[in-house]
Amino acid sequence: LLFWLPFALGVGLFAVFYIGLKRPDDHVIASQLVGQTLPDFDAPPAIPGQPGTASADFRDGKPRLLNIFASWCGPCVREMPMLLRLKAQGVEIAGVAVHDSAPELEKFLTENGNPYSRIGLDAQGKAQLAFGSAGVPETFVVDGRGVIIHQHIGVVTEEDMPKLLAMLGKGS
Repeated sequence: LLFWLPFALGVGLFAVFYIGLKRPDDHVIASQLVGQTLPDFDAPPAIPGQPGTASADFRDGKPRLLNIFASWCGPCVREMPMLLRLKAQGVEIAGVAVHDSAPELEKFLTENGNPYSRIGLDAQGKAQLAFGSAGVPETFVVDGRGVIIHQHIGVVTEEDMPKLLAMLGKGS
């Protein structure tokens, strides 16, 4: 009995930790920026022929998405079809490319499509830090006054489309 007790205890602890990791109580990471004005930033044009992105662009009365992405990001490739569908439904999407370069971005957009009306280059990641963004991709819904009304962490999926469209006043 003493021989098997440590083994049984180890298996029991492993099971408790495993279940806790697989089924956490809260699946949503609460953003401190929701309800706040978009932090000031000015990301210069990332590619020729397309304007950069700045916080002032979000205060023109028109709600839009702000998508943080990178050409080196695999999940960013997976979300491109959804962003292109949003664009086709009249959603304006501004992009900020982090830790990237113009040649790599041009290649990425040529291969995957370009859903962006503007793309700013955040080569040093300063704007990304100001947004409190931990990684890419990450998408913010910003109202026409420049206030963040929703933060979506990770890939935009088919299931996310109705909610994003509703927040932007585009229906479904």
